[in-house]
Amino acid sequence: MYSTQDTEHQCPLQNSKTLLKIQDALDCLQGKWKLRIIAVLLTGPKRFKELSLALNTITDRMLLKELKTMESQLLVNKLKKSKFSIEMEYGLTDHGKSLQPLIENLILWGDKHRDLAIDKWHEESKV
Repeated sequence: MYSTQDTEHQCPLQNSKTLLKIQDALDCLQGKWKLRIIAVLLTGPKRFKELSLALNTITDRMLLKELKTMESQLLVNKLKKSKFSIEMEYGLTDHGKSLQPLIENLILWGDKHRDLAIDKWHEESKV
């Protein structure tokens, strides 16, 4: 284990620059919808209505707000569906696509967490 006095082998999380990087990522991805939007867009670009339907309970106003924020964060961009179409689609930028491993790991972690929580609930309900 790491010792607080051993600065040569200090836990990386005790480094203020590391904590700042974590905070930057959390500030960018915080909220109920951003990671869900990214997960849906990882399957490919979507029209606004397709995104709205895939996310099910998000309001159009909230989706538009999140998409605009995500555009300013360089995670999402608006694309013309075709050269001659006025329809727009939303897709992930390369920066947004770089979150795929994070999303995949969150899915795995969430699956394990759900199993642990269900097991705990079953144990407590037996008492």
